Amino acid sequence: MAFRDKDLRTLAPVLVDGRQLKRYHIDQPERPIEPEVRKAAYDLLPALLADVPSDGTPAAGWVVLHRGADTGAYLLAYTWVWDNVVEARIAVAGQPALDCPDDDPTHFVDLRRPGVGCVWELAVLEHERAAWVRHVLTPQTPDLTGYLDDTRAEGPVGR
Repeated sequence: MAFRDKDLRTLAPVLVDGRQLKRYHIDQPERPIEPEVRKAAYDLLPALLADVPSDGTPAAGWVVLHRGADTGAYLLAYTWVWDNVVEARIAVAGQPALDCPDDDPTHFVDLRRPGVGCVWELAVLEHERAAWVRHVLTPQTPDLTGYLDDTRAEGPVGR
């Protein structure tokens, strides 16, 4: 299959154990993420982030829920720590090549490999790095609200 753009959508931030997370969904233009995949992913999110350290960094980050072209679904939670470092927590579903037990896109398991994201997901990471610098690291007083309001534009993503 030839490379192609996918659709990126932004949703309102979600609060998980005191941590404010922007939300992005990436899916196939002809197949939006199914409600049952969304529910399974967001039900898992608190457990995925359970051991993120609290170190004085503003409790924020972003989540990418990505539906692959096949049976795979990917939940990536990125959180800011140590003021300027991103930690990534990833769960996958429906992708036996990544040690999923089956091809069910609602059966998420922790990804034990050291991945950070694919080309579609990394487009969001590029934006989030710049937004963190712009709103949190550069101003005299960090502007967490400004950071949370600053999302990557919706639309095609990949190139």
